[in-house]
Amino acid sequence: METEITLRVNGAARSLTVDTRTTLLDALRERLAVMSPKGCDHGQCGACTVLLDGRRVITCLSLAVAQDGADIVTAEGLGNGTALHPVAQAFLDHDGLQCGYCTPGQICSAVGMLDEVAQGWPSQVSADVAAETIELEGEEIRERMSGNLCRCGAYVNIVAAICEAAAGGSR
Repeated sequence: METEITLRVNGAARSLTVDTRTTLLDALRERLAVMSPKGCDHGQCGACTVLLDGRRVITCLSLAVAQDGADIVTAEGLGNGTALHPVAQAFLDHDGLQCGYCTPGQICSAVGMLDEVAQGWPSQVSADVAAETIELEGEEIRERMSGNLCRCGAYVNIVAAICEAAAGGSR
C-alpha cells in the first residue's frame, strides 16, 4: 500500500509517495537523494540520526508515513549556506572524524544533545538530576552520545569537539 506524504527536509517541503513500510532513512536517501544520513538498518549505529521536529531520531527505525508533515534537519541542513554549523566546525577543528561514515549522524546527535542539555534534561550519569545546569564534560557527553558509534574510534576527538561547541568556542 502506498500513501503520499510531505516532509520538510532542510527547510524545503518535499512531497512523495511511499510504501507504508518505507523507513524514513530509505525515503530520505532513495527517494529524496538526501545522502548524509547513513545507517545499518537495525538501529545499532546511529549513523542515520537526524533532527526531527528538533529532536534526535534514528531514521532507520522510523517509518516515513509516521512522519508526514514533520520538519527534518540533516547534517546538510545545519549550516547557513556559507558557514558550517558550530558543531560541524568543531568536528573539523578537532579532527572528530576519520572515514566520515558516522559523522553526519554524530553531528546531528550532538546538536540535538546540546539542545537537550540546554533544556535541562538529565542523563543516566548526571550527578544531580534536579540541578538547573548540567556540567557537560567527558562522561556526560559519552553517555549522551552512546547511541552513535564510530567504527574508526575517533571518540576522544568527538568528545573534544562537543566540549568546544558546548562552550561556544572554535579554534
